[in-house]
Amino acid sequence: MTQPVSPPLDSSTDKVPPAGPPAWRGLLIRADVRTLSLLGVLAVLILIGGITKPDEFLDTRNLQLVLTQASVIGVVTVGMTFVIVSGGIDLSVGAIVALASVWATTVATQEYGFAGILFTAIVVGVGCGLVNGVLIAYGAMVPFIATLAMLASARGLALQITDGKTQIVTVPSVLDLGERDAYVLGIPPLVMVFAVVTVIGWLVLNRTTFGRRTVAVGGNPEAARLAGIDVRRQRLYLYLLSGLCCGIAAFLLIVLAGSGQNTNGNLYELDAIAAAIIGGTLLTGGRGTITGSVLGVLIFTTITNIFALNNLQSDVQQIAKGAIIVAAVLVQRRTASTT
Repeated sequence: MTQPVSPPLDSSTDKVPPAGPPAWRGLLIRADVRTLSLLGVLAVLILIGGITKPDEFLDTRNLQLVLTQASVIGVVTVGMTFVIVSGGIDLSVGAIVALASVWATTVATQEYGFAGILFTAIVVGVGCGLVNGVLIAYGAMVPFIATLAMLASARGLALQITDGKTQIVTVPSVLDLGERDAYVLGIPPLVMVFAVVTVIGWLVLNRTTFGRRTVAVGGNPEAARLAGIDVRRQRLYLYLLSGLCCGIAAFLLIVLAGSGQNTNGNLYELDAIAAAIIGGTLLTGGRGTITGSVLGVLIFTTITNIFALNNLQSDVQQIAKGAIIVAAVLVQRRTASTT
C-alpha cells in the first residue's frame, strides 16, 4: 500500500520573518540622538551668549574661563556618573572637595610643596570615598543616608581645620599652573586634566570589564550577583573612584582659587547630579554616558557664564538649574515608558 504523499509546503506562508535590528543598535541610535540634542542645546546657548554679550562672551579669555570652571565640576561629574550608573548616589562630593582642599592647603602640608598638596588632596578624597563605600557596600546603609552623613561630617571637619578662615597657597609651582604662561596652545592645564579624566572615564565605562560590571550592578544587582559579580566589592570600588575624582577636583580648585576654604565645593553635588541626568544617566541606574555628562557640565557652566555676564542674580541661576533637572527627569520617564 502506498503511503499518502504530504502536500508541498506553501513557501509563501512558511517563510521565516526577517529578524529585526539588534537591540544594541536601538540603544546606540538613542544615545546618538541624546548627544546630538545636547550639542544642539549647547549651540543655542553659545548663540544666545553671542547675541546678548558678543564682545564679552566670545572673547578668548572668557571661553577659556568657561572651560576652566567646567573642569573642576566636570571631574567630579565623571565620578558621579559611575556611581549613578551603578544605582547609587553620592551627596557628599562637594563636602569632600572642601575637606580635601583645606587639608591640602594647611601650613604643614604646604611645607612639602607641590607633591605634598597633590598627594594630600587625593588621599583625603580617596579616604572619604573608602568610608562611603564601606558603609554602603558592607554596612548595608542606604547611599542617600551614608553620603548625607559624610556631607555633614566633611563640612564640619573642614570648618574645624580652617576655623572659618581662608588658607592662602604660597607654593609657586602650584600657583603657576593657573597663570596664562602655563597654557599649552591656548589651553589651560586644568582643562587638559579634565580632558584626560574624561577620556579615561569613557574608556573604563565603555571598554572594560569594570564598566560592564558597573552597568550590570545598576541594572539588576541580583542578576549581577548570580552572574558571579561581587556586587559589594564593585560598589566599594565605585565610591573609591568618586572620592578619587573629588580629590583631583580639589587640587584643580586649589590651583584655580589659589586658596583653600571650607565653603569650597558648595552645591557641587547638585551640579554633578544635574549634569549626569541631563546627559542621559538614569537615576535608577543601569545606563549612562560620560560624553553626555560632560556635555551636561558644559551646558550648566555656559548658562552660569551667560547669567553672570548679563548681571542676573544667582537665585535666578539656581531656579533655572532646578527647572532643567525637572525637565530632564520628565523626559527620561517619557523615554523609558515608550521603550
